[in-house]
Amino acid sequence: MKPLTIAWRNLWRNKRRTLITSASVFFGVIFATIMSSMQEGSYGTMIDNVVRFYSGFLQIHQEDYWNNKTINNSFELSDSLLKLVQKTDGVTSFAPRLESFALASSTDLTKGAMVIGIDPAAENRITNPEKWITSGKYLNQTDDGVLMGSDLADFLQISTGDTLVLIGMGYHGVNAAGKYPVRGIFKFPSPEFNKQFIYMTLPNAQDLYSADNLITSLVIMVKNHYDLPAVKKMLGKKISSPYSLMSWDEIQPEIVQLIESDRSGGVIMKAILYLVIAFGILGTVIMMVSERKRELGVMVAIGMQKSKLGKILFLETLYLSILGVLAGFLGSVPIIAYFYNNPIRFSGEAASVFVDLGLEPVFSFSWQPFIFYHQAITVFVLAFFIALYPLDIAYRLDVTQSLRA
Repeated sequence: MKPLTIAWRNLWRNKRRTLITSASVFFGVIFATIMSSMQEGSYGTMIDNVVRFYSGFLQIHQEDYWNNKTINNSFELSDSLLKLVQKTDGVTSFAPRLESFALASSTDLTKGAMVIGIDPAAENRITNPEKWITSGKYLNQTDDGVLMGSDLADFLQISTGDTLVLIGMGYHGVNAAGKYPVRGIFKFPSPEFNKQFIYMTLPNAQDLYSADNLITSLVIMVKNHYDLPAVKKMLGKKISSPYSLMSWDEIQPEIVQLIESDRSGGVIMKAILYLVIAFGILGTVIMMVSERKRELGVMVAIGMQKSKLGKILFLETLYLSILGVLAGFLGSVPIIAYFYNNPIRFSGEAASVFVDLGLEPVFSFSWQPFIFYHQAITVFVLAFFIALYPLDIAYRLDVTQSLRA
């Protein structure tokens, strides 16, 4: 009879021991998988908060713009650059912007604000500002009005239908001033955006800042952040001076640091879970070998080779791990699938904490394949090393002592 068959049958000679060991692996795999899914889902939400509310996944600038963010470092969006972006595989949408600062005034109140000239339709496909409008309406392509953040509107004591005065410095030092009707008030989950953002159409912004046909950035979206490296690599080969290409993680490095810090904490927690799994398997293996010491001695005494005996014990340990991993995988799939399709949304004080951090008050789960197979690989590696213990015992087995056990 083959060692594979013998090992499988040996497992079910003591069903309780097999089920207890598999259960320890089962729960460990489920907890580790759910924890990984929660972590990756929260990271995805953080990234979405950055890219879908403002930065996009990629931005093209004039090469000096990021180090010196003035309207003088703007550029003209040429047809060749536009076609290059359009033809890049993985790019789902893009939108031009002209960004600069201005003093926003209403009656006796004044506050600094960021003015963003947008193509309303294109911008809506990327950051969807229309979704966050709490009063008034979204801009159309020919609108001469503005949208402004709720906190900025409250500070200036201004509402929909009122007039907003903008004063700033335009292209190459030209004075920039204008009066604009407020078409709508928006409220993003990020307080910083609500305190300083003002949207107007791109032609209006170009006219305000005397920057005809100029933009400061071309914002580019891809399907998700897992597709970003490939798209960035393709675009990076095509983009050259006088342009520069930046990804969201270069634009917002503090978010990357936050994710890496949190990921390190998650590694420690998962390491504890894996230790629990490892000791669960090891304890069972030690007990299994100790209880069967006389049996193992008899098998060698009647002619079984120690190498074959060691192989059987090795396979038994792997079988225990495989059963637990498969059960954990099957158990975690429906749980993660449910929360992936039904993310946990917070309200009340919990939601306020998220909003204060500039995050959308939602707890998402990830459905990426690596979340599942990483756990399987880790447990199999642990099981492999633990299985070396009974293999070593089999090779060092003293038949005489074992028969007296």
